[in-house]
Order: sequence, then structure tokens, then C-alpha cells
Amino acid sequence: MNCLNIAISKGRVGKEACDLFKKVGLGNSIDLDSRKLIFKDEENKINYIYVKSSDVLTYVENGVADLGIVGKDIILENEGDIYELLDLGLGKCKFAIAGLKEQKNYEDELLKVATKYPRIAKRYFHEKNQKIDLIKLNGSVELAPLVGLSDVIVDLVQTGNTLKANNLEIIEEMFDISTKLICNRISYRFKYTRVVNLMKLLKAVEN
Repeated sequence: MNCLNIAISKGRVGKEACDLFKKVGLGNSIDLDSRKLIFKDEENKINYIYVKSSDVLTYVENGVADLGIVGKDIILENEGDIYELLDLGLGKCKFAIAGLKEQKNYEDELLKVATKYPRIAKRYFHEKNQKIDLIKLNGSVELAPLVGLSDVIVDLVQTGNTLKANNLEIIEEMFDISTKLICNRISYRFKYTRVVNLMKLLKAVEN
């Protein structure tokens, strides 16, 4: 019997996903404290592939993984050709525009925007007819307004503690984000029964 291959993103979302699998009687083969990247569940015929969150979509889209557990932010930013099957209710946060507390209203100005998510930011401001100068960063976007690189940032916000610690505040909430179960289009057709059965199990303990 063919194995079901599931790509799980590293980090907090991956840990929460592993806990979720274990709640439904799966995932006991996963040991996140080890240095292994593939965990084989021989009994249930499932292989768990542990990858960077930004790579989950690539593995699923190319058919290396049948299913993937990944944040909606990755899906929106990369626009992969996959099926989005289920909201797992994990890793809840929001996209927001944030800036210095003294930042004035930005509308009708050319706005310098620093972000790890240029596609999401570009689409959002385009829909608002807001002119922007987009600056792509790979980390610590909160630094950009502090040193004058940007007027505002677009980033994921969970608690807001990092913003507060750097004298930043949310100017505008954009939309909510959570973790999704995604599927390769061909796998959905040829492994339909297994995929649907797994979805039913996960729905039973959905947060």
C-alpha cells in the first residue's frame, strides 16, 4: 500500500501539528528532538517530512508530499497550485500594518513598506489604491522603521509584544491567519479515500 507523505513545517506550527496528529492516534513516530527529517509510521503507512515552513508548499506542489501543514501566510505569499482542504485552527495570528507610535495617517502618501511578505503587501495596498515603495526583508522587520528604512512594516502579529518592545504599534489590522491542511492536486484524486479519512480524524479534534 502506498504511503501517505505529509510535509510538516518546522517551528511552533509543526509542534502543534504533531500534537494534533498524536491526539488522533497518529504521529507517534515523530520525534522533534531528534535530527531526523523523515519520520516513518509503518503501522499507518504515513511518512512525515519535516521541512522549513517556506518549503512546505514546494514539496506539496511538486508531489513529493501528498499533504502539507502550513500557515495561510505561506500559501498567500507563494500562490501555489494546491488544494486548501482544512483550517486546523492552529497558529492563530494576524497580518497587520505597524509603525512608530507617532506615525501619522499614511493615506494619500508614497509609503515605504518593509516586509517579509512582498506579494501580500503589494496586493493589499493595491486594493486600497495606496502608492508604496516596497522593501523586502528576511528578518527583524521591526528594525526598519526604527532606523528610517521604512515608514511602516507589514508582518504577522500574535501577541504584539515585539512591537511594544520597539515602540511600534498596530496602525491597521489586515486579516487573520491560521494553519491549513493542503493537498497535492493529483494526490487528492488518487489517494482520495485516505485524504478524506485523515481530514475526518483531524476535524474531530479541530481547535
